[in-house]
Amino acid sequence: MHIKDAVVLRFQELCRERKIKYNDLAVRSGVTSSTVYSMMSPDRRDLSIITVKRLCDGLEITIPEFFDCELFENLEQEMK
Repeated sequence: MHIKDAVVLRFQELCRERKIKYNDLAVRSGVTSSTVYSMMSPDRRDLSIITVKRLCDGLEITIPEFFDCELFENLEQEMK
């Protein structure tokens, strides 16, 4: 799994656990809903760490809490 896929899965998991819709996450985080939906798209490969931080703020978790998940333990090499 690549980092972008793991990040998306982690946000999906957190939203599902907290029963938060993507639009609500966007509002809480101060980003546009199109930013959140675009991030979730499999076609988009790049993510901004600033966006990740803002979304974590919206979920009221820290960056270390976000990445403290098995999804990030065995990521594929990004450079090919």
